This record gives sequence, structure tokens and C-alpha cells, in this order.
Amino acid sequence: MQQFQRASVVLTLGNELRSQGSWTGETHVQKATYVMQELLRVPTGFEFILYKHGPFSFDLRALLSAMEADSFIRWVPQHPYGPSLEAGVSAEQLLTQFPKKPREYSRQIDFVARKLGPYRVTDLEKLATALYVTHERSGTERKRAQRIHELKPHISIAEAQRAVADLDELTAESAPLILPN
Repeated sequence: MQQFQRASVVLTLGNELRSQGSWTGETHVQKATYVMQELLRVPTGFEFILYKHGPFSFDLRALLSAMEADSFIRWVPQHPYGPSLEAGVSAEQLLTQFPKKPREYSRQIDFVARKLGPYRVTDLEKLATALYVTHERSGTERKRAQRIHELKPHISIAEAQRAVADLDELTAESAPLILPN
């Protein structure tokens, strides 16, 4: 996917997250994009690493910065919390010029926004880390929860087990939307 196509997908995802009640901060966009790419196999091509608060993409951060510079998005301060992503003054132009990919992946975008929109940042961290661990090594719910706790000691075993169970449920629900490799 080319940069403007990726930007149109990310913008559409951000808009859909917001419509589902999401704070739509950078963490929300990062984790939702990760789930969309890694669970549903939407080929956005971002490289993710396990970072402070779960999977994170510096590529995606760079794209968000470029999108802000091009006025496709803007970050709106929400004191005392961090900023929220909103469509910028050139957003409509981007979506008009690059409508194909958001349309092609609309079912996946809608699913992720609907399912993750209500999540809080801490819950997104747990769920996305559960997905990361599941891709790293499959295994029982207990083993995956233990691995999450090893990587993120601030996440208790019980919280990690809940995240793995939530991921397994999300995976089952998303099965008809998962794209072939």
C-alpha cells in the first residue's frame, strides 16, 4: 500500500473510532491499526515492535506526523489528557483522491472501530499485547497470559488471562473478515 492509500485507511479508521465513542488518541490509533493489520490481515505494511504500552509502530507515528503536516488530521488538545485525532481541513481531499483502500477494507475498519472504540487505553494495551504474544507463540490461555505478564509485569496474570480470553473471542468473531495471506 502506498503512503496516501495508507493515510486514507488510517484517517478512515480514526473517523470510525471516533464515531464509536473512542478517545482516538495516538494509542487508540496505534492499537486499532495493529489489530486491523495483524488480526484481520489488512496489508497496511506497518512494522510494529513491543514497546512501553504494547505493540507500537514508529512507521505509523511518522505517517501520522506527515498526515498532520498535510492537514489530513489534526490533534485537538483535551486537557488534562492527551490530544484526540480529528479530520483536518484537507481530509476530504485525501479521501476523495484515495477512496479505494478504505472502501476495500471497510468491513475490517468498521469491525475494529466497533469492537475497540469503547476500549480504554489500558485495555487496548492488554488486548494488543495478547495478540502480539499469540503471534509470537501459540499455546494455552494460561501460557499466553504468563508470557504477557513476563513482558509486562504491571499486567497481572488475571488481567492477562482476561485479555487472552477477549482476544480469542474477538478472533472468533472476526473470522469471516480475516483476509487471506
